[in-house]
Amino acid sequence: MEQCDAIILRVYPWSETSCVTTILTRSQGKISALAKGARRPKSPFEAALDLLSVCRVVFIAKSADSLDILTEAKLRRRFRIGAKDLLRLYCGYYVAELLDRLTEKGEQHPQIFDLALCTLDNLEREELEPRAIILRFELQILRELGHLPTWDRCAQCGCLLWEVDSEPEDSWTLFSTFSGGVLCQHCRSGARQILRIHRSVQSLLIRFSHPDWEAIDVSQLESKHHEVIRKLMMRYFTYLMDSPIKLQNYLEELGR
Repeated sequence: MEQCDAIILRVYPWSETSCVTTILTRSQGKISALAKGARRPKSPFEAALDLLSVCRVVFIAKSADSLDILTEAKLRRRFRIGAKDLLRLYCGYYVAELLDRLTEKGEQHPQIFDLALCTLDNLEREELEPRAIILRFELQILRELGHLPTWDRCAQCGCLLWEVDSEPEDSWTLFSTFSGGVLCQHCRSGARQILRIHRSVQSLLIRFSHPDWEAIDVSQLESKHHEVIRKLMMRYFTYLMDSPIKLQNYLEELGR
């Protein structure tokens, strides 16, 4: 028996009375578990297995190639903002998609779990900007998983851009999805999958990538940067996962 806090990432039917759920836990990482009887009118899980709900779960761990058995789930908090704001609901679903697709079964990432909890909590606070909340989540999950792009050093040669580039501060730089970061003047020739970004966007991405993510201000994000940031992040995640984001069409509002 294992007992831990969990976020519900995915639920789908298994039989007339049971379902399979994918959950992210703080202590055990991501697991897939069979919830027997969860679809019955009087379920033993008390309607706790809703997408993005935070629960206290008890499960029986099986072998690596078998489903775990979920025996108990007690609801701690339900994600309710969808009744008021459709964009924030889609943002929550996007968080669940990234957590599911970027993490591997059994790999423990307590920092990602804490980040996800904070992100869902912030999305329910109407005074905070959802575009800033999502950008922080995207960059911080990339940092934790070792996929964070380089913003101040050339992704090819590793030199500091400020030392090599003689362009003025209000100029532009190139981001290469293939290389995983920005490029200096000397490495731009023949670069693949590039996107031109302003230095002000580059500075903003550096700020939102800071390791102390709890100190990052998510109350606002300049509207002039929305479109290019969405384009950059969607391209990068599509490249990393080798397939498009399923919720991409529903997140177009984040780029406006």
